[in-house]
Amino acid sequence: MDTAIGRPVPRPTRLTKPFWDACRERRLLVQRCAACTGYVFLPQAFCSHCQSTDLAWVESSGRGAIVTFTVVWRPQTPAFDAPYVVAAVRLDEGHEMLTNIVGAGPEEIRFGAPVRVSFMDVSPEITLPCFELDR
Repeated sequence: MDTAIGRPVPRPTRLTKPFWDACRERRLLVQRCAACTGYVFLPQAFCSHCQSTDLAWVESSGRGAIVTFTVVWRPQTPAFDAPYVVAAVRLDEGHEMLTNIVGAGPEEIRFGAPVRVSFMDVSPEITLPCFELDR
């Protein structure tokens, strides 16, 4: 991982570049299998449902619900402002993403709460997909 603005950031690979390019454009992509129609996230070279290699990038709705979450009160590096919320979000398409919930205090976060994607620029090259409460 590289650092930008003091924060660790991902390094896109040939496989993940379409995902990160779309995030910079404020679009959330996910892979979809042509063989079984399953959604695949994290980006992979094969379908995690049927092992087909016939995957294509499709746009996600960017909407979902919080499955579980935790509040980080003591970050491992001062680059992160505490407290912050790390959550598993199940998107409407059925796949899950590990992400941050932004724009709400920890006391506002609830299991099952509806969320929508939001994007945070962390370097000139990297924009992270985060989620905010869909009020």
